[in-house]
Amino acid sequence: MGDYFSNGEAHAYALPNRGPLEFTEGGDVHPDILDAYWRYGFYVLEGVVDTREVERLLADFESAMARAPTHEGAELDAQGRPAIDQEFERATFQFARPLSDPMGATDTAGGRYPVKMTEFEAPPNAPEQVVLQISGSLQMMDANLTLYGHPGLLRVAEAINGPDFVPFTDAVWVKPARYGAAVSWHQDGMTHWDNPGLDAGTHGFNFMAQLYPTNPMNALWIVPESHDVGKADIKRLIAENGGSDLLPGAVPLLCAAGDVAVCSRQMLHCSFPNRSAHPRVTYVFGFHRRASVEGVRGLDFRAKEPIVYDHERIHGRSRIIQLAIDARQQSYPDETPYVYQPLAEEADSLRWSLRTRETVLKDYNQLDLII
Repeated sequence: MGDYFSNGEAHAYALPNRGPLEFTEGGDVHPDILDAYWRYGFYVLEGVVDTREVERLLADFESAMARAPTHEGAELDAQGRPAIDQEFERATFQFARPLSDPMGATDTAGGRYPVKMTEFEAPPNAPEQVVLQISGSLQMMDANLTLYGHPGLLRVAEAINGPDFVPFTDAVWVKPARYGAAVSWHQDGMTHWDNPGLDAGTHGFNFMAQLYPTNPMNALWIVPESHDVGKADIKRLIAENGGSDLLPGAVPLLCAAGDVAVCSRQMLHCSFPNRSAHPRVTYVFGFHRRASVEGVRGLDFRAKEPIVYDHERIHGRSRIIQLAIDARQQSYPDETPYVYQPLAEEADSLRWSLRTRETVLKDYNQLDLII
């Protein structure tokens, strides 16, 4: 492991932005957590997910992978059965060549990945394609839905985005050992960079739950404090770094299995090809301020045309929060459930059941709120 990766590891552990999820006597998220999050753009909440729940997350992930399409565009899994994504309108397995950068220097996501990361030749026995990302995971992995309703994490969402916070999207990012593809340097936000009211939280944040420990070779890399300086000129940063994608000052997101990182969507981040012997599987789910979404131009995934996110669209997608709260309560009855104020009066109609799996959860991600 080169000096860049070992130095980044030391820098990451030196930052004062990790620790357990703690609350004040009044029940608020501890201010030290929020202060560090707003300063650095990310915070590692250690040990939020216990071993038993991590095992459930892994079991559901492995079950979904066993039913994954065999390659990009395939309709069957490795056993010749209809792949799990065939049941849904927009549940997607994104594939990539091993150790490649499939999105860098392309028009993907409006061109927000402007540079190509260094790619490496795959080992001779490597598969032609590996899974990089799974979208729409809540309808394929019940444990993901249950974690989505975690009361402590939802209190963090409220502390950052206000009690009327709304969903963003979710995905499982997959970095197979020795084969994992790269994700080029980028910032997630796309909509509000020229908004005069832009601040450090305008584009929301993501929770990143780790199913395995991360290391400098397979981890997400972040430039601390880059979430509060506006839109980065990534091409210029790479050029000023001699063309190298090893940007100075960046640190790896180092976590144990069960840690959940809180990461601003405005931070500059990437991941390198995973040449390590260890896989990374990260369950990512995000939330916005309502004011950043309502009345804002977005995308209708069914019609594949622009729309304005109105109350009906936001309400439809937000029902998944309430559904997840009840799913978690059924699995963890000793926990005190989070009260999601925007839908508290609808809680009785949003109980987790076989019926609501079909009527509420199925194809929920067609209503994702992308900004």
